[in-house]
Amino acid sequence: MKILEIINSKKTISYLGVLIVGILIGWLLIGGSGSESLEELPTDHSAMDHADGTTWTCSMHPQIQREEPGNCPICGMELIPMKQDEDDGEAGQYSVKLSNAAMKIAEVEMSTIERKAPYKEVYLPGKVMADERNIAELTARYPGRIEKLMVNFTGQKVRKGQVLAKIYSPELVTAQRELFEAMKFKETNPSYYRATRNKLKLWDLTEAQIDQIEQSGDVDFYFDVLSPITGTVTMRHVTLGDYVKEGTALFEVVDLSHVWVMFDAYESDIPWIKMRDKIKFSIKSIPGREFNATVTFIDPVLNPMSRVAKVRAELDNPKDLLKPEMLADGILKTMLPGSGDQLVIPKSAILWTGKKAVVYVMTDDHNNMFQFREIDLGADAGDYYVVESGLSEGEMVATNGVFKIDAAAQLKGEKSMMNPEGGKVSMGHNHGGSSEEKKPASGSEHEGHDESSSENTMKMDMSIDENFKKQLTNVYKVHLDLQQAFLATDAAAAKKQAISVKSALDKVDMSLVKGDMHDQWMNSLKTLLGNIESGSDIEKQRLAFADFNDALYSAIKMFGVVNETVYYQFCPMARNGAGAYWLSAVKEIKNPYYGEAMLTCGENKEVIE
Repeated sequence: MKILEIINSKKTISYLGVLIVGILIGWLLIGGSGSESLEELPTDHSAMDHADGTTWTCSMHPQIQREEPGNCPICGMELIPMKQDEDDGEAGQYSVKLSNAAMKIAEVEMSTIERKAPYKEVYLPGKVMADERNIAELTARYPGRIEKLMVNFTGQKVRKGQVLAKIYSPELVTAQRELFEAMKFKETNPSYYRATRNKLKLWDLTEAQIDQIEQSGDVDFYFDVLSPITGTVTMRHVTLGDYVKEGTALFEVVDLSHVWVMFDAYESDIPWIKMRDKIKFSIKSIPGREFNATVTFIDPVLNPMSRVAKVRAELDNPKDLLKPEMLADGILKTMLPGSGDQLVIPKSAILWTGKKAVVYVMTDDHNNMFQFREIDLGADAGDYYVVESGLSEGEMVATNGVFKIDAAAQLKGEKSMMNPEGGKVSMGHNHGGSSEEKKPASGSEHEGHDESSSENTMKMDMSIDENFKKQLTNVYKVHLDLQQAFLATDAAAAKKQAISVKSALDKVDMSLVKGDMHDQWMNSLKTLLGNIESGSDIEKQRLAFADFNDALYSAIKMFGVVNETVYYQFCPMARNGAGAYWLSAVKEIKNPYYGEAMLTCGENKEVIE
């Protein structure tokens, strides 16, 4: 056994010797002539394979772009080198590219621009009115005293020829006596006879009444006031015993078996309305019932104050179900007169920058490349707009997730709705001080956090803290009181309410938002509120309020509101004809830029749920 142990120990020593000799030979051949130690050899093989200047990105979050390899600050995946064809320069002017994952996160939906007949449902508020052709106004043709009154109350039904009142008139008594005298000279002086009869006719006596006077031979001291039509007495101007002069109004009788419905058509809706169009309308006091009428007249002149034209529709009303002054809500579905198939675009694809309309057009469906484009719009066609220029048939535009695409474009410094001039924007939490003072040490944890916050704008929109949305919703609600001040044209109240809105803004916790895109609209809102607060000219305050609404709209579209339906409304006359928008809690138009002067001027452009 000892002999075997000795042999095994000799073999072990031999193996160790061979191993040591191999290590020495390897060191002489490879490392002996270099200056780097084994510990200094690079271990990042991916970095060794790419030259300096390579941009590193995340396959799931292409907005992450670094000059050095590492991990994605959003998902933690290892960054990969960006291919040359993924470089921003390939995107073209005002373009932005999204990965497939980003498309899903943003819930982007597309629609193809096509030609179709532009139909529209036009909302027309109105009220029932009597047919003016069926109104009879009875006046006193001769002076006298009301001796008998057969109509005791307004609203009484009368028939044609029914006696409404009896009048005693000394002048008529004298005229009858003249007639009796002229009858004696009927053969010798017929012109005198005819003149006395005509005098009675001018006092509204009928041929039959005059013949009856001649046949009786006696003076009639009381004369009947007869209803000229069958209808309803809508006005009674006299009472029993009243003395009346010639021309005094006595009664108004209206035939309500046929009525008008007078609708208000806003200026932008007038091109859609034509004669003989059918209008369906409902009456608030008759729920569950729908009526149909026909357009018979369109007012050729607009009301200079309300900027609306009257549209008249007519219908039969055999049971007097419809009564004058009843409010009506009409819907007219029509096609633009004289138009065939035209290019149309869904309203959800449009982003508004003042009066300009912008869309994002997909230029490369394989690489999800979108191009920012300004377009010219024509008529409002319900859920669509007619496209005048800027788009071609067959092009695809984003109709959902448009604001998120716009946020990605802004992040890249491309031209966007929220950044119309283009160029990079500051996105870090720099609320003061120099950039050197705020910049964390290289490689620190805070540096990665700041970069990811600025680069994660699209993801931010999907993960807004619910408390932040509630706070923003409160700002919107408080701003409605400011809007009421402008409806009342009250500069002092506007100043007071601007302070309340600013107070609500101060309560918004900005730390709940990832990233600092809020800086732009937050500072803008406070500045504009300051202009309202410091002003005393209501018109200048309204200009600031218009800009305030633009900024608030962008914030609400970006972050959302809680349990509120917001109506985005537009007045074409505000800003000296340039047009202005406002946010409202009700669909009904109440224009804060003109108040009572033009309260109903405007239209709904968008509904934000």
